[in-house]
This record gives sequence, C-alpha cells and structure tokens, in this order.
Amino acid sequence: MLQPTGSNGEIFVVDDDPAIRDLLTTLFSRRSYRVLCFADAESLLTAVKTHSPACIILDVYIPGKSGLDILKELNTRQHRAPVIVISGKGDIPTAVDAIKHGALDFIEKPFRGGEVLNRVEEAIAAERQRDAEKAGVERTRFYFPGREPLTDREQDVLAKLLTGVSNKETGRQLGISHRTVEIHRARIMDKLGARNATDMVRIALSDNRG
Repeated sequence: MLQPTGSNGEIFVVDDDPAIRDLLTTLFSRRSYRVLCFADAESLLTAVKTHSPACIILDVYIPGKSGLDILKELNTRQHRAPVIVISGKGDIPTAVDAIKHGALDFIEKPFRGGEVLNRVEEAIAAERQRDAEKAGVERTRFYFPGREPLTDREQDVLAKLLTGVSNKETGRQLGISHRTVEIHRARIMDKLGARNATDMVRIALSDNRG
C-alpha cells in the first residue's frame, strides 16, 4: 500500500501480519513518510531494484525467504538503507544473527508503535549524518592484519567506544539500541581476540597507531 505523500522519504514495511502493516503505515504516514508494505520477500526484493527507501522494517518470519535470507540478499546487492528487524522471537541468537547479516537494529514483538517510530527516525538521522560526514571528512578506519575484518557498523561502534563514551551514548549517536551496541562490541572483541573491553581498546590502539 503506497501512501500519496512522503516528504520525509519512503519506509518499507515487510510483515505478513496485516495488523502490523496497518499500524506502521498509519504511524509513519502521520510523520510525512511514504509507506510501502510487503507481505513476502520476493515483492520486497523486486521493489528495491527501483526504490531507495530511507529505512526498511523487516519481520524475521515471513512467507518464502526468511528475514535473514533477505538481509543476505540486500548485502549482496549492497543496498544502503538501514534495516530494522522485528520479531516475536526475541532471543539473543536471533538478534545476533540479524545484526551479523546486516541489520542495523532489532526490536522484539509485541512493541509499542512509538518505540518503532523513534528507533526508525533515529536510524535515519544517524544515516544522514554519516553521509554528511563522509562528504566532508574521511571516517576513521581500523585495520587488524591477520584478523577477520570489521564490518562498517563495527567500525562505527569501535570508533565511538574508543572516545570513551558509554554503550548507551554510542547507541544514541549511531541511532541503534543499547542492546545492539553490546552485540557489536561482543563481535568486535571476538574478532580481535580481546578478553574484555580494556583489552579491546589496547589492541585497537596498538594496531592502529599513527
């Protein structure tokens, strides 16, 4: 269902539950977003060939390909829209898999509409800020020879953490939840072989001097 107005950009909602689609359509339309809804994977993947949404809200369990399969496909296509995953199965392994495969953030069902609205708008604002920074100043990049490379999101999280800000503040600045920051930090530590946060900082600084 495509809304007629959308001065703030497009939001894609992918969920086979019509009540969820209707709720999110109403919320985002009121904030001047154009909302395009999908009940299955294939219709979404067809749409992203010709659309550039500001954000994609993606359920994990939908007909056809799963939400994780869609994330992998979007990564293959290098689609840049932030993806926020929603799921009724809010366990840590599901959240980690979603983040690992490119999701920006993870929200459990049932959720409050205002929570999704705030998280999406924070994600869009953070993405636009990053684009502005890229245009003016080159981002800090970390290289760890012999180790699995960090993803772009892990690079961003590590850069924030090295300034001494908290997980909560890191999440606020990047437009993601505190829980998602913790998942990224755990993956960074695993890739670097760090025993704790202090060890992570030591490795990052010693391997990226000057």
